[in-house]
Amino acid sequence: MEAFLFSTLSVALAEIGDKTQLLAFLLISRFRKPWPIIWGILVATLANHAIAGWLGAVAADWLQGDWLKWLVGGSFIAVGLWILIPDKMEDEEENPFEKYGAFLATVILFFIAEIGDKTQVATVILGAQFEALFWVVMGTTVGMMLANVPVVAIGHLAVDKLPLKWIRIVASSAFVILGIWVLLSEQAIM
Repeated sequence: MEAFLFSTLSVALAEIGDKTQLLAFLLISRFRKPWPIIWGILVATLANHAIAGWLGAVAADWLQGDWLKWLVGGSFIAVGLWILIPDKMEDEEENPFEKYGAFLATVILFFIAEIGDKTQVATVILGAQFEALFWVVMGTTVGMMLANVPVVAIGHLAVDKLPLKWIRIVASSAFVILGIWVLLSEQAIM
């Protein structure tokens, strides 16, 4: 249960102000169909994070003891600093994925957007930290859904009213604190 809760919190925080939230805004403004978009986010996240968590678990087998502890702690701090860099959508011209419909466009775009993203990196780290791969993937997926479903549900109405700069600073601080906690923890990383 610790892997699930820690993974959910970590990814929900990392996702705040992320490009996939901007993508969710773009998708809801273009398709105006929240349920296919929400299901698309779920499918893309499950696939992407299952691969990322598995890679983390494989890496954990290679790294043991203090090396893993320093890698995980340092990675959390790096993700915390990375959160401070705001993501921006590249170009809002017509998207070639629109012809596939809301669900398939969301699956494709979210899967691609998550490649190398801080939440994918966090999933790799969590997969390395915890031996409970299933719970890590479920937790990171719930974290993504907690961060993105409200964006889809609210749509473009709230985009100008959210203080993303301050939300990003709080999320960044939480990741840095988690990294420091891991580094200072006497408990060995699993």
